[in-house]
Amino acid sequence: MPGVKKLHQESENVAKGEYIFGHLFGAIGILAGDSRKWFCLPLFMNLQDGVQTVLGWKKSASESQTPSNVVQMIEQGFEVAKSFGQALLLLNRYFLSVPALERLNACHLASETRMHLVTKAKSNVVAYERPPAKKPGLGQPPKRGQAVKLKELFATRAADFQTTTLALYGKEETIQFLCLDLLWGQGLYQELRFVLVVHEGCCSILVSTDLSLAATDIIRLYSYRFKIECTFQEMKQVTHAFGYRFWSKSMPKLNRFLRKEEVHPLETVTNEHDRQRIQKTIQAIEGFVTCQCIAMGLLQLVDLQFSGRTSGLFFSYLRTPSHTVVSEASVAAYLRKSIFRLFAQNPHLSITKIIKAGKR
Repeated sequence: MPGVKKLHQESENVAKGEYIFGHLFGAIGILAGDSRKWFCLPLFMNLQDGVQTVLGWKKSASESQTPSNVVQMIEQGFEVAKSFGQALLLLNRYFLSVPALERLNACHLASETRMHLVTKAKSNVVAYERPPAKKPGLGQPPKRGQAVKLKELFATRAADFQTTTLALYGKEETIQFLCLDLLWGQGLYQELRFVLVVHEGCCSILVSTDLSLAATDIIRLYSYRFKIECTFQEMKQVTHAFGYRFWSKSMPKLNRFLRKEEVHPLETVTNEHDRQRIQKTIQAIEGFVTCQCIAMGLLQLVDLQFSGRTSGLFFSYLRTPSHTVVSEASVAAYLRKSIFRLFAQNPHLSITKIIKAGKR
């Protein structure tokens, strides 16, 4: 199966291995919903790592350089933002990097669209104060000021933290926070808004490229980022989006113990017919997952529009009934029962007849 590579995963579950072999997908979605419930409605999903060699077969030598999955996520998010004119992209701490910010700045220069990032920083992040005024004499002005280890501020500036109550993850939570505008990025030194948060004894550092956002808005917005994880889980368990079985005999066998200095097995594929078959296999994988994104989006829209109309019917076994907006799994179960019941009660019906009746 093409695109499979060795991946590192962090998990508190000891049953999961530190390294796994699988596909690395990147997804862009829209935060959709209301105060009752929020969804991450998936727009598209594609393989972002492990397929660089295959993608290089279609490009010339000058275009063979494939951007990293961090840069790809910024580019794809910016393409979606063009439809709205402006947008906020919620990302985890993996995407706070100098290449991501540089690519975002380049996109801003090439378009009138504006997109800002709200993400999280690592605990060992180091930022810098604004540079002091240039001293008289020769030499370039300083680009940055004194270094600030943000982790130490939780202890040294504990008295400066403000206390507030916010609606996070569906309930009211009391948090403490400290907002600072500092320079970040070795060689880049872009001014970012850092929000140090203390919640139930846990310390986190949130970051925003939008300096006009209030600290409480940054905290609330980042809490919505977890909706993408919920969407991945529902796509895995409800629509079985990652249960595909597409492979090709033209694909060389995966070497699980491949070293960095060794040649990748895909580099040995020179036959044009074999290359086309591998490319079609990747297209089949991404096409299958894209169809599942459409199916998941439809389930979420049905959730938001029709949950209140048939609340008694939206009940799935071993699930707690929701009195507001039900889950995607409950809607899928209800639709399956309704469709099968329809065919059982009307044996003369067929799929083509139902489609034609719907068109009328």
